[in-house]
Amino acid sequence: MDLSVLLGSMNGQEEPQLQHHDEPHDTGVAERLNKLRAGVLGANDGIVSVAAVVIGVASATTATGPVLTAGAAALIGGAISMALGEYVSVSSSADSQKALIEKERLELKQMPEEELAELTGLYQAKGLKPETAAQVAQELTAHDALAAHLDIELQLDENEVLNPWNAALASAVAFTVGAMLPFATAVFLPMELKIPVTFMAVMLALGITGALGARLGGAPMLRPTLRVLIGGAAALGVTFAIGSWLGVTGIV
Repeated sequence: MDLSVLLGSMNGQEEPQLQHHDEPHDTGVAERLNKLRAGVLGANDGIVSVAAVVIGVASATTATGPVLTAGAAALIGGAISMALGEYVSVSSSADSQKALIEKERLELKQMPEEELAELTGLYQAKGLKPETAAQVAQELTAHDALAAHLDIELQLDENEVLNPWNAALASAVAFTVGAMLPFATAVFLPMELKIPVTFMAVMLALGITGALGARLGGAPMLRPTLRVLIGGAAALGVTFAIGSWLGVTGIV
């Protein structure tokens, strides 16, 4: 329950209109933006890592087979690695969230009066007068005690516990989508075009995702986009140099 709405109802007033229509006050919007930013970062990983592999191999050999094999391995292995890493990470966070929720539920069951006093004190610490804080705490407790404590104490919502399977799938899909561009250009283009066209396609894709990530984060687009482009160019340049050296020395 929104605190401003509750206070307005206490005073017999209608709900105050404090939000601007163009501002995302809903926590669900913020969560969706975070997921979208994570998807952009996953796509960046797919673009750079697979492009680095295929360009490195293509600079070492003129045969299509090794490029195809290396590119496919990098794409599949990278997607699985991203999914596993995200699953483990989010599972740990979700387990911690669930443990905190159960701890709070148990405390409310075993010592409700102490929890009510704690909630009152927390609202006083936010600047409410003692009598107002007490009334807010009582009404929120009557409405949904667990939600009230989770919100003000832990900034958690029982209905928004992280889902590791969703995170793993989103990460794998984002990586795969990003990886398909350098994989396709490196595998299906003629040998003389593989490296230059792949490099240009990767730089274009990184420029778009870098700008999109900055836009979603509300930051100026130029500096983040340049960082992504410079990092991607450096990765491709290093793997190209290593592949060329290996090809010249006859190791590959």
